[in-house]
Amino acid sequence: MTQAEIKLCSLLLQEHFGEIVEKIGVHLIRTGSQPLRVIAHDTGTSLDQVKKALCVLIQHNLVIYQVHKRGVVEYEAQCSRVLRMLRYPRYIYTAKTLYSDTGELIVEELLLNGKMTMSAVVKKVADRLTETMEDGKTMDYAEVSNTFVRLADTHFVQRCPLVPATENSDSGPPPPAPTLVISEKDMYLVPKLSLIGKGKRRRSSEEDATGEPKAKRPKHTADNKEPIPDDGIYWQADLDRFHQHFRDQAIVSAVANRMDQTSSEIVRTMLRMSEITTSSSAPFTQPLSSNEIFRSLPVGYNISKQVLDQYLTLLADDPLEFVGKSGDSGGGMYVINLHKALGSLATATLESVVQERFGSRCARIFRLVLQKKHLEQKQVEDFAMIPAKEAKDMLYKMLSENFISLQEIPKTPDHAPSRTFYLYTVNILSAARMLLHRCYKSIANLIERRQFETKENKRLLEKSQRVEAIIASMQATGAEEAQLQEIEEMITAPERQQLETLKRNVNKLDASEIQVDETIFLLESYIESTMKRQ
Repeated sequence: MTQAEIKLCSLLLQEHFGEIVEKIGVHLIRTGSQPLRVIAHDTGTSLDQVKKALCVLIQHNLVIYQVHKRGVVEYEAQCSRVLRMLRYPRYIYTAKTLYSDTGELIVEELLLNGKMTMSAVVKKVADRLTETMEDGKTMDYAEVSNTFVRLADTHFVQRCPLVPATENSDSGPPPPAPTLVISEKDMYLVPKLSLIGKGKRRRSSEEDATGEPKAKRPKHTADNKEPIPDDGIYWQADLDRFHQHFRDQAIVSAVANRMDQTSSEIVRTMLRMSEITTSSSAPFTQPLSSNEIFRSLPVGYNISKQVLDQYLTLLADDPLEFVGKSGDSGGGMYVINLHKALGSLATATLESVVQERFGSRCARIFRLVLQKKHLEQKQVEDFAMIPAKEAKDMLYKMLSENFISLQEIPKTPDHAPSRTFYLYTVNILSAARMLLHRCYKSIANLIERRQFETKENKRLLEKSQRVEAIIASMQATGAEEAQLQEIEEMITAPERQQLETLKRNVNKLDASEIQVDETIFLLESYIESTMKRQ
């Protein structure tokens, strides 16, 4: 765990959950697993506050617990899960793209609350969608429920582990902490709920949904609540499934850039066929026959079987080897080499960074060393056709930044420089790790800059919000245009310009965060895939 990652985790926890949760979370990240009282003592926080902070972190899957042999419960932070909070906007946008506004709000509610029952999600989403609709229109619970089922069927949401029924029996004293389990077949099993109703609009705080003032409401209504039909069955967003979708999109986009749209559509079809059959960590997809691929192509995609076979042959012969041929049955069996694809994407990212930082001639040297694997300095000068002084300068610059590495091969045991070969090489895994570390630092800097910009203009933002609230309440009571204009003029022209500048800067910083996170995702996926193969 590097300092850059710890700092970024600290910023994310503080931004989402506040100072106390951030203090407990960062302490666990730094120290590893610890029992409750040790956490309270080391952080100087009261036991009650530590318990509440741990409840929040466990609810959002940011901390796990385990019971040791002596019966002590220890808590351990999940740093990689904390860093996933960076990607929340991307998860939500993906759900919107695939399942419209309803899917977007379902995933948003699950990410904001950590774990929720299906009935609670459906009701909350229906209410939120009803709020945005025209007067007189409402959102049916059944419609939201159908979208939830589709998300579960495609594994974008999954059930949380439960306490097994045997543990609830009165056979002895309860364990210090429950053991949560769930079987693979139940993970995406949606309970049969007959949710009947429509979303409700929020009324004024003085009235309930029936229009009765609060004072007249009978006090015994709270005791007459119906039992929740899916009580105890909680759901969460399956982030690994989202990552699989992001990886597939990156591969399809790379194929489209390298070849053409038809090739990318064939690869997309193969990936879609392999979504459920291939685990997200597998180096290859399951073999697919040419006939199966032809039958699964999107409706209206008019290419003949012969043209498809030509495209598949072309993809299999491509030097990048995204698609490989694994047999000749069924018109030819084809797989997508996911590990090779991620390696190519990570390498392309490194090349791009070298070009932006050091210029096109350095990028030429970098690509040359990548291609030839090992080169002496003289060979680099000759192959790249760059003068010796410039080539040496560029090589040392990239060497100092850890983009390339130097390997010594001595002719004699004494390692004398005159009798040693010095070969330049690119260790992609090591360079990817270095670049990933820099990306974490960049995102932490972007978040700090955004917080600074907001803090500097805090007074102006508060004034703007007050003015907007006054205008909204006056519009609701049917105020005249002249009165609204008068309220708007409370913010002067220079202040309005300052607000516009702030909005533009914050939007730019947010967009930069998302772009850097895309690079982080590619590098993390490549490193994880490589480590699993070793």
